[in-house]
Amino acid sequence: MADHSEVEYATAPGNDYIEHEATYERFLHLTVVLIIHVINILLCLAIGGVMGHWLPNALVVFIIAVGAAAHGIMSGSKTSSYVALAISLVIFALSAG
Repeated sequence: MADHSEVEYATAPGNDYIEHEATYERFLHLTVVLIIHVINILLCLAIGGVMGHWLPNALVVFIIAVGAAAHGIMSGSKTSSYVALAISLVIFALSAG
């Protein structure tokens, strides 16, 4: 039945495709930043809970993770989250040794 009608999605009134794409890009950005933040928190818990280095190492990872996530959400950049993940992995590796 629908094969006989014309598709008018691109010209439909009220269709704001540019805003739809911008919202989708913001959603993807927020998803990436928060996934990296969760990984950083898991590394923090591993450093503190498994290795027992709560105060010197886990606290630093937690502060860096929260700061990077806040900066990434407010600025729209993923770089701070990637840097925080790299720092967390280095601290995790140094704590293991």
